[in-house]
Amino acid sequence: MATEVTTDDLQQAIANGAWVLDVREPWEFEEGHVPAAHHIPLGELADNLDKVADGERVFVICAAGGRSMTAANFLESQGIDCVSVAGGTKAWIAEGKEVSNEPSL
Repeated sequence: MATEVTTDDLQQAIANGAWVLDVREPWEFEEGHVPAAHHIPLGELADNLDKVADGERVFVICAAGGRSMTAANFLESQGIDCVSVAGGTKAWIAEGKEVSNEPSL
C-alpha cells in the first residue's frame, strides 16, 4: 500500500522540482490545482501510464486523498515510486498555499 505525505511535504518537493499528478476530474482541475501539476483523471490513468514520470517519485493528489491513494496504489503496482498527498487539494487550498488555473503540463 502506498504511503501518504503532507501538503507541506508536497510544497517542499515542488520547490525541488517534484513531479505532481492530479487525478481529479477535468472540471475540478480547472477550478484550481497545485502549481506544476500534470493532470490525468483517475478513470484514465491505466490508459495513460506512458504519460506518468518514470524513474522519479510521483506525488499523487486529488480533492481529499481517497482517489489519490487509489491511484498511488495502482501506480505502485506498476513499479512506479509514488506517494499520495493526505488531505489533497482541499487541504492545500485551506492552508493558503498557491493555486494555479493554468492548463495541465
